[in-house]
Amino acid sequence: MAELMKGLKRTHRCAEITAANAGETVTVMGWVQKNRNKGGLVFVDVRDRSGIIQVVFEEGKSDEALIEKAAKLRAEFVVAVVGEVAKRSGAVNEHLSTGEIEIIPKELRVLAESETPPFPVEENVKTKEEIRLKYRYLDLRRPDMQRNLMMRSKAATLIRQFLANEGFLEIETPILIGSTPEGARDYLVPSRIHQGHFYALPQSPQLFKQLLMCSGCDRYFQLAKCFRDEDLRADRQPEFTQIDMELSFVDVDDVIDVNERLLKELFSEVMGVDVPLPIPRMTWQEAMDRYGSDKPDIRFGMELTDVTEVVRGSEFAVFKGAIENGGSVRGINAKGQGAMPRKKIDKLVSFAKDYGAKGLAYLAVQEDGTVKSSFTKFMTEDETKKLMEAMGAENGDLLLFAADKNKVVWAVLGALRLELAKQMELLDKDEFKFLWVTEFPLLEWSDEENRFMAMHHPFTMPMEEDIQYIDSDPGRVRAKAYDIVLNGNEIGGGSVRIFDPDIQNKMFEVLGFTPEQAKEQFGFLLTAFKYGVPPHAGLAYGLDRIIMLMAKADSIRDVIAFPKIKDASDLMTEAPTTVDAKQLEELGLEIVAKE
Repeated sequence: MAELMKGLKRTHRCAEITAANAGETVTVMGWVQKNRNKGGLVFVDVRDRSGIIQVVFEEGKSDEALIEKAAKLRAEFVVAVVGEVAKRSGAVNEHLSTGEIEIIPKELRVLAESETPPFPVEENVKTKEEIRLKYRYLDLRRPDMQRNLMMRSKAATLIRQFLANEGFLEIETPILIGSTPEGARDYLVPSRIHQGHFYALPQSPQLFKQLLMCSGCDRYFQLAKCFRDEDLRADRQPEFTQIDMELSFVDVDDVIDVNERLLKELFSEVMGVDVPLPIPRMTWQEAMDRYGSDKPDIRFGMELTDVTEVVRGSEFAVFKGAIENGGSVRGINAKGQGAMPRKKIDKLVSFAKDYGAKGLAYLAVQEDGTVKSSFTKFMTEDETKKLMEAMGAENGDLLLFAADKNKVVWAVLGALRLELAKQMELLDKDEFKFLWVTEFPLLEWSDEENRFMAMHHPFTMPMEEDIQYIDSDPGRVRAKAYDIVLNGNEIGGGSVRIFDPDIQNKMFEVLGFTPEQAKEQFGFLLTAFKYGVPPHAGLAYGLDRIIMLMAKADSIRDVIAFPKIKDASDLMTEAPTTVDAKQLEELGLEIVAKE
């Protein structure tokens, strides 16, 4: 039977006790990690979120009834122990912060018993993730998971404090809003009172934070819950947390300045990592040309080389065809990988095909200088030599080439570069390399929609010098948009917003909105803009992703208390669930079974 807490008060968490407390009487409470019964001598490890402390029940020091009671304890029983702190009589455990002390108990109470858990509650457990998520409350007891949640809490507190000190107001925006179909799918919530009408859950507080700037709030932030009904991807969550902010009377440099200082303080205080300022900046075009990615990992080199001009005139059909179709030929040099077996190269070829490549041309320079290649038989000796020179090839190098439309070439080589870095163990989780990517294209063409779409969102300001091309050459217009990238992950993004109604109307026109459609979807914002709107800009971080990188975790699920799995379901609560007919009737809804 569970015993009452009556008369007991916890004095310390387990790992808060040190050798300085020797001789003091303490009360600790927590879960039994381990119980080792040596007959007349029982060692019990008690665990709470701070760590573990050893309690020693020994004949001559504890009475017999207490030792018997201790012997019956099992893993995950919840206990309270009152006793005296002593230096360890046995060997010191250097792996524990409390490894040089133990508690000699005077009192033991079992506060709750436990069945045998479905997996061991210990660090780095190898249990399948499905089981861990089904019993998430047990999984969260594990020390590595608790550290992640404590790190998240510390980071959130620090962010709030920093932004408050910088003059930001924390303001909550609504969760039940109107649907804005531009972008990812909304989660919809049916209205009982307004039958046939729906709220949407916010994909971001974008429109509200711009309205707050119209309201004169000047600087706003919140840790905002956001929701996106996206297609299944391994490391995406249908609900996630943004560090959201907006500032008035600013331009790009002002937003970057405050955020660089925020990141410096965050990484210094939470991790003891120094972020050198200023963080380097790179335009979107340069990032794509050098790394094949708008979120480049700059912890290693292996940059792309454009060899289009070097191979122009070559008779190799793949190169020739790509150049004739207005594409390019680019390559990467995997240093020291020239001896890679053919089987492994074939795997890289099929990997490249997953990213849209028709194939992958390779040239392996052996240690003795001989060349093995899939294409040099179609080229002259001089052409091959010039190509190798352009790629900086040395003995022992492996050169890989993609030839297609730029978009495909970038996607293929950008992904291949990261895959090779993994295989070559070039990615150091202890290294933190930040980068601002700026001057994104304002618009990108969608073959699916057969129109230009906003690369970020319809409220992003074009660069002033590019506005002249918005009708004649929309794809050429750059945006005053910026992303902050860490180790190849986009951790945040933002832009200067359009505050001129004429430019906003032109943007809607380019995106294919009629004035009526624009008014219907964004009328309240456009109306607000008639009453004096300040220049404003903002940025939002993915908090989950930042904490994942800080915690050196492999998935954002490891830093969210109760995450969903890939199909957006919750294994623990079994959400989403069906609802009863009465609820549907009240909402005026009917479920139609698919054929």
